[in-house]
Amino acid sequence: MELFLLGFPQSGTWKEVQMMENVRLTPETDEDDLYSGYNDYNPTYDTKELENDTAFQQAVRTSHGRRPPITAKIPSTAVTRPVATGYGSKTSLASSMGRPMTGAIQDGVTRPLTAVRAAGFTKAAFRGSAFDPLGQSRGPAPPLETKNEDSPEEKIRQLEKKVNELVEESCIANSCGDLKLALEKAKDAGRMERVLVRQREQVTTPENINLDLTYSVLFNLASQYSANDMYAEALNTYQVIVKNKIFSNAGRLKVNMGNIYLKQRNYSKAIKFYRMALDQIPSIHKEMRIKIMRNIGVAFIKTGQYSDAINSFEHIMSMAPNLKAGFNLTLSYFAVGDREKMKKAFQKLIAVPLEIDDDDKYISPSDDTHTNLVIEAIKNDHLRQMERERKAMAEKYIMTAAKLIAPVIESSFAVGYDWCVEVVKASQYVELANDLEINKAITYLRQKDFNEAVETLKMFEKKDSRVKSAAATNLSSLYYLKNEFAQASSYADLAVNSDRYNPSALTNKGNTVFANGDYEKAAEFYKEALRNDSSCTEALYNIGLTYKKLNRLDEALDCFLKLHAILRNSAQVLYQIANIYELMEDPNQAIEWLMQLISVVPTDSRALSKLGELYDSEGDKSQAFQYYYESYRYFPSNIDVIEWLGAYYIDTQFCEKAIQYFERASLIQPTQVKWKLMVASCFRRSGNYQKALDTYKDIHRKFPENVECLRFLVRLCTDIGLKEVQEYATKLKRLEKMKEIREQRIKSGRDGSGGSRSKREGSAGHDASYVDPLGPQTERPKTAAKKRAEEEDFADEDLGDYLLPE
Repeated sequence: MELFLLGFPQSGTWKEVQMMENVRLTPETDEDDLYSGYNDYNPTYDTKELENDTAFQQAVRTSHGRRPPITAKIPSTAVTRPVATGYGSKTSLASSMGRPMTGAIQDGVTRPLTAVRAAGFTKAAFRGSAFDPLGQSRGPAPPLETKNEDSPEEKIRQLEKKVNELVEESCIANSCGDLKLALEKAKDAGRMERVLVRQREQVTTPENINLDLTYSVLFNLASQYSANDMYAEALNTYQVIVKNKIFSNAGRLKVNMGNIYLKQRNYSKAIKFYRMALDQIPSIHKEMRIKIMRNIGVAFIKTGQYSDAINSFEHIMSMAPNLKAGFNLTLSYFAVGDREKMKKAFQKLIAVPLEIDDDDKYISPSDDTHTNLVIEAIKNDHLRQMERERKAMAEKYIMTAAKLIAPVIESSFAVGYDWCVEVVKASQYVELANDLEINKAITYLRQKDFNEAVETLKMFEKKDSRVKSAAATNLSSLYYLKNEFAQASSYADLAVNSDRYNPSALTNKGNTVFANGDYEKAAEFYKEALRNDSSCTEALYNIGLTYKKLNRLDEALDCFLKLHAILRNSAQVLYQIANIYELMEDPNQAIEWLMQLISVVPTDSRALSKLGELYDSEGDKSQAFQYYYESYRYFPSNIDVIEWLGAYYIDTQFCEKAIQYFERASLIQPTQVKWKLMVASCFRRSGNYQKALDTYKDIHRKFPENVECLRFLVRLCTDIGLKEVQEYATKLKRLEKMKEIREQRIKSGRDGSGGSRSKREGSAGHDASYVDPLGPQTERPKTAAKKRAEEEDFADEDLGDYLLPE
């Protein structure tokens, strides 16, 4: 084999060259060398001689460069390249092993460089094909293989997708408030997930089961059971998760189980599960551990174990103080009666940081338009609303705790309130001190110490406008309740002048004007209160009453219907709506609203009697009797109801049953003769003449000047044949004669004086001039039963029973 000498190196000596000349290489017997051609260097890639390449320069200057690349094996651009190293040699040089060197030309093809092989290089590129590193000459890629939907793996993937969709739909339904739909979706997901597990076990090994999907399905199902108050099912589902060791961190779900037991009032088990969850949660989850300890403390309070609750809350306040724990700690010390600890707990509650921004942040410091827009945007955003809620909650806890401990931490509640006020003034809740002072005055009112309440409220007259307005509003209400309308109006004016946007002050001012009979002006104050605060239900109720007084029934009805939309179960609002419909002569609507009223207050005797009255006016006696009887059961001292029930039994020919009602009426109003006469009339109607005679005699002894009683005594004695008939007849004639003389005197006196006509109020024996000693009653139309009873009695030979005064 012919040997080739190495080219001269870039750096070296002639001695080294001479040594290489004496080296004899072993010839290669295999001519098809696996590594042949890798050392060949294609001069096409040489960029150093591009300036001398006329074709390249022509392509750069013209569009000639867009032609296809030259595919010659040995481009002519490499002819002028100088031979400097072995890499640039254009002669085929042999290596020491007898094979061509890198960059050498063998059989007309340059062997590529091994170390600097270009991306996309192929041997065919130098055998007549173009340079195509992206493989574009091979055409488009073959189409993707179509999925086999009938394969088990594809079916399993589709089932997993459906299960995930059902879990998501269940969570969305729960967030929207549709708890039943959420539970149904959770059950469907559970059933489909079990089918998925069985199919996966048939195809793959059990190790490939999707545990995360199983966990999410079971957890969602337990949550939906709990949301639907199905606590037993929820606990069973949680037990399945907790007892399965393959689920990591499943022990945390014992917190949820503890919450369920707490809802079931099984406090011992709740504490047990809370402690088990606390043991399984690492200490790095500080916030979660604090919440669990707070739940444990609440459960101890529920069971009355206040010392254990105190230990839990003290630990929380030392580790991570918060408002709820501080309030519960104060409550626990209040339960055990430790005054000093109550004070310390209250001070800890006051010291809890709110971690909210000051209100000054939302005040624009300059006239910069951009800054003002930013402040206006964040003034009422979600973060600002959250800050307000947090501050309101803190104020609520502090006020409640102060009102709770103030009466017991010192010798008197006034001294206790003063201590709380001083502590609050030294804290970040300075504005609550004035509220505590006002609450102190309200406590005086509850103890019926009006003078101290007034003195306490008068202390605020020289303070800032907000506090002054609140104190003046309370003073106005206080004087209004005492019917001192002048003082009430004065303080109402002070409250309005201090804070024109105080709806309570405007409502009180409207009340004082209403009491003076100026309904139009009162309506204006109520309207202004509603403009300042549309949720002021007191002003809305009062303006409805005002419109009712002004006989503007449609506007009054509109006000009360709006109020009903706000206060759905307010008995007063329901009654006012029913009363307005009655005034508008729509009894059906009035009955409907009264039915709603008795669903709210089923024992209200007045509402029941009003229903009976409406049904009676509609001619439905059976329904009227039902509601009158129910009213009588709840309040058996209503004379109107008793009278109607007695008249109803007389109308239905059950006089014996009417006796008990008239006897009760005679006990309630013993000075009225008509109830005794009604009892005697019932005895006479039922045929018990002897009992009727005894009753008439008893009436005559108590009311000897009653003419009607003497008339019935004369008649009964005549029918029975008693000797007393002459005595009663003589008394009757004498009374009738005295009555005639009295009437003549009255007539002559009227003729002589020509004055106004008036009637003399006589004793109970004078039925024509009888006046109810309990005061004037509301005029009511007579019912049909009463009219028939009157006509039937007085048509009996002019000696009928006395039923109703004429």
